[in-house]
Amino acid sequence: MVTLLMVSVVVFAAIEIIPGDAATRYLGRDATPEALEVLRERMHLNDPAHERYIKWISGAVTGDFGTSLTSGRPVTEVLAPKIFNTVILATVAFLVYIPFSVVPAVFAAANRDKLMDHMISSINLLAVSIPPFLLATFLLILFVITFPILPAISAVTDESTVGEFAIAIILPVMTMAIVMAAHTMRMLRDNLIEVFDSDYIRMAELKGMSKHRVLLRHALPNALGPSLHITALNINFLVSGMVVVEKVFAFPGFGRELVDALLVEDQPVVQATVLLASMVYIFANLAADLGSMLLNPRLREQ
Repeated sequence: MVTLLMVSVVVFAAIEIIPGDAATRYLGRDATPEALEVLRERMHLNDPAHERYIKWISGAVTGDFGTSLTSGRPVTEVLAPKIFNTVILATVAFLVYIPFSVVPAVFAAANRDKLMDHMISSINLLAVSIPPFLLATFLLILFVITFPILPAISAVTDESTVGEFAIAIILPVMTMAIVMAAHTMRMLRDNLIEVFDSDYIRMAELKGMSKHRVLLRHALPNALGPSLHITALNINFLVSGMVVVEKVFAFPGFGRELVDALLVEDQPVVQATVLLASMVYIFANLAADLGSMLLNPRLREQ
């Protein structure tokens, strides 16, 4: 909570130092000084910065992030459908990311220094090196132009059916899952190899325990612990990476709304989106620490 409070101060201060003010951005350059002054009074822009911050953060705690300058609607009303779309997209991408990272890592570790290991590692290195926007563009060329089986634009509305929504998010989900899995797979492979070489794994094998049971019961849970922090960073990427992916595929989500709000300098929307994204990142790291403790008994004892 202290970290989140510090982030809120930084976010508010960053918006404050941008040249101009919200009244000028709202009324435009042709506004008269009288109209600007009236709007500044109504928006409390003439109040000291610390008073406006206290008012803003007090409202944010109760879920009131103010009013959008461009639409005139409450920020929560503007962001709610965008957040819903992004949560669905991020959830599906995360579910796809798990097998995308675990399965190749297990095959690579089980076939260490063999052809399969080298092939998986080479593909993984290529995936890590490709920026998300370039991977998204490549998938567009592959599945929209070369093999026209998927839509180029992931445009969904309130009237879209479940089937239409599912088809629309295939390319964004693939992009996010591949990028996240590429960063996790390598670490998980190395962790699995280290665990396979440990004494208790060899003891389990000597007792006649099957390789399948050794992997699922002993090796994989212990190897997953260090990878949880990479997963926490990937959850953060689900928020920050959505800015790029949603813009490329024109998906009406949280990240695209942030970009649009920055372009028109909609201060309340920008503050709310950045604060919510920071909240996700902070609690994702907390969840990773707790998950590591659950998987590793030694950490629980400490």
